[in-house]
Amino acid sequence: MVNIYTEIIINTSLEKVAEYAVNPDNAPEWYDNIQSAIWITPKPLVIGTKIDFVAHFLGRKLAYTYEIVEFEQRKKLVMCTAEGPFPMETTYIWEKIDDNTTKMSLRNKGIPSGFSKLFAPFMAVMMKRANTKDLNKVKKILENE
Repeated sequence: MVNIYTEIIINTSLEKVAEYAVNPDNAPEWYDNIQSAIWITPKPLVIGTKIDFVAHFLGRKLAYTYEIVEFEQRKKLVMCTAEGPFPMETTYIWEKIDDNTTKMSLRNKGIPSGFSKLFAPFMAVMMKRANTKDLNKVKKILENE
């Protein structure tokens, strides 16, 4: 199993951080690997919402659909995908430190199968690097608005 956890302190209100990060339309701006996010179900984001993502990771194009399986506004978002060689669950959690400081955490976990299983340790390291870079990018975007 791959289980990657990263977190960052963002000097912006919880409301601003959560509203930005939860919106799939913003994903290509702060996730380096995500090229596009397309709503499959109508807005707004609720449990059951489905979004198609196209990403590039380790030199490969990946297309997958995430479904929102848990959503507590401004607290937690969990989305899962079951198709492909690497089913994944992604969790965002936002915690208010004070009125202008938020801790955001990002967890990706999944169980690779088939050929992907062989590369799981390498993928975990690369995913950790990518997640750290992405959280730093969201921090930079939100703190400079």
